[in-house]
Parts: sequence; C-alpha cells; structure tokens
Amino acid sequence: MKKKVKLGVNIDHVATLRNARGEFHPSVLKAATIVKTEGGDGITVHLREDRRHIRDADVFEIKKNVALPINFEMAATIEMQNIAIKLKPNSCCIVPEKREEITTEGGLDIAKNYENLSAIIKKLKDNNILVSLFIDADLEQVKLAQKIGADILEFHTGRYCHTLADARKHELKKISDAAKLAGSLGIICHAGHGLTYETVPDIVKIPEISELNIGHFLIGEAIFDGLENTIKKMKNVIETSL
Repeated sequence: MKKKVKLGVNIDHVATLRNARGEFHPSVLKAATIVKTEGGDGITVHLREDRRHIRDADVFEIKKNVALPINFEMAATIEMQNIAIKLKPNSCCIVPEKREEITTEGGLDIAKNYENLSAIIKKLKDNNILVSLFIDADLEQVKLAQKIGADILEFHTGRYCHTLADARKHELKKISDAAKLAGSLGIICHAGHGLTYETVPDIVKIPEISELNIGHFLIGEAIFDGLENTIKKMKNVIETSL
C-alpha cells in the first residue's frame, strides 16, 4: 500500500504580519480554519519566549475552535512546559531557541542539554503529550533521542534546502541515514524547515518520513496564490512524489 505523508502547516507568520500593525488582522484563527478546510493534517505553532509572532491566546483559541492536531513548538523551559501541560496539544516539538536569531538555526544538542530535556520530556509524557525533538540529521543525536524517550524526531532540512547539486545529495543522504536509524529504534520521523515545492519530493521519498511541517514558504506563496491554493498544491506535490 502506498504510504501517506502528512502535511502540518505552520501559521506563525500569519501572526508576524498581524503583529506588524499591533492589531487583529490577518486572523490566525482564520488561517488555522483554512488549513483544516483544505485538508491539512495538523497545525504547527511556535510560541517563542519573546512572543514575536504567535501569542498565548492564539494557541488556546486554535485548540478550542479547530479540530486538528496541534504541534506545539517550544523551547525547553519551565514556562513553556507549563503552558503545554495546560494546552494539551497532540505533540510538543522541543526546539533550540535564541532571542537574537531570525528563525531556528539548527537542531537541538541533546547531550549538552540532557538533564533539562530529560526532566521536561518526563513532565510532558506524564501528561499524555507526545514529545518531538527538532534535531540535525546526526546519528549520535538520534541515539540520544531514543535514550531520552523521544516519541518523534523532526529532522532539520534547512541545510538540505539551502545547498545545491552534490552538496544537496550529501545532505539528503544524511537525513535518509538518520531517519533509517530512528525508524529502526521505533521513533516516528518528521521533517521540516525551508521546504518548498522543489525540495519536498526527495524528502518524502525517504521511507521513514511520515510528516512534513512547513510554514514560511506556504505563507509566503499565499500572498500570491492564496493560502487555500498553496496548501492544495503542496499536498499534490507530496502525493505525486510518493
């Protein structure tokens, strides 16, 4: 049977545009509703510590009004842990976060943050929340993720997307090898960051990859084509690439 790869849509940058005026338009809830209507499989939101885009009220409003799984991206802090426990999303994706960065620049270093991550992962899992870790395609990180109890790994695809030719093939192989190891350890494999219509096909061909989380590209293309059409087109790219 042909495998299915789900599409999670990150709507952070609808909030970025809204916040530029400090008002209420465009509506983050409307964007989430469109994702549901057009067949998106989930909604990703990253509640950053500085609240530069998504805000606390947004995530609770989406949870209340849109019947789709929420993938709650968060830094490994007690504040975010407590919000997640109150929100009860389908999953929490723990990401590295620096105040001065424009966007997430790379994957977690599990070894460097093992004690803190271990405590937060236990709290989340005790509250029946699936735990995802956003990591680079590194075999040692995969092994540590299994040891620390991650349910899901989301592989950072930024380097793959932003390189060309032979370098891209090399990055693709790294992702493929890491996903193969993760799958053999019983970990669910997702991928995200920088993905476009052009870079998605080879990623979804990796047997273990079961979900993509895409935001910036889809919201950017929606300026020209509308969010409904960009979601439909990305789903078609995924389906025809399998």
